[in-house]
Amino acid sequence: MAVGMLAGAGLLGGCVREQPQPSLQASPSGRPGFVVLSDVDPRIQTEIRYATAHNFVGRAVVGYPEPLCLLTGPAAAALRRVQDAALTVGRSLKVYDCYRPQRAVQDFLTWFRRPHEQQMKAEFYPRVAKADLFDQGYLGAPSAHSRGSTVDLTLVDVPAPGQPGYVPGQPLVACTAPRDRRFADNSVDMGTGFDCFDPLAHVGARGISATATENRALLRQLMTDGGFVGYDREWWHFRYRDEPWPETYFDLPVARPSTG
Repeated sequence: MAVGMLAGAGLLGGCVREQPQPSLQASPSGRPGFVVLSDVDPRIQTEIRYATAHNFVGRAVVGYPEPLCLLTGPAAAALRRVQDAALTVGRSLKVYDCYRPQRAVQDFLTWFRRPHEQQMKAEFYPRVAKADLFDQGYLGAPSAHSRGSTVDLTLVDVPAPGQPGYVPGQPLVACTAPRDRRFADNSVDMGTGFDCFDPLAHVGARGISATATENRALLRQLMTDGGFVGYDREWWHFRYRDEPWPETYFDLPVARPSTG
């Protein structure tokens, strides 16, 4: 999903409880070696969902003033190499989320504690009760995304087809529905939509098509060969194995540094 498991991927799942406070740091320059992915490789598509209303919260998430993919320099360079490899098989990468500030993770937790805020349930967690999202490992904190070397992404065909934009309030379709019924993401078929809080989003899930299974395997192979580690519960989630900040969680907003 949007928030993985701390042990090896993204967030610490389980029941809602206080966790030890992570180390929060910022470099003297205000950015711990982060780069804008489109500056490193403009060939990689970006659709930063948390800067929009099309996510499980249903609004732009705190900490995303700009729809940018920020990553540490080494992670971005590695992703460029993955893009090179993807293009050789007629595919391209598209990212949904990259660096995620601590304030965004806190915003997710605040949303979780408001049981009546469920306007996006029909799409993102149609078969899971909101109250169970922690117990089932879909939400937690802290997040590996806040260390700057974790990315949520998919594959698109080359050339990538266009897609209609999300319109707030439009009828929602379950992320588990067949590809031709769910939101018209231009991703290749991965068996579910992005950020689908459902067992069907697990990498080895049964019940998805042979095509979706092959696409998941291709993405995982490309990312693994490129130095990334996947997460078994989320086909879209990968952490750069040699991340430069393995124990530090940042809270800088997702924005280009000020030039003024």
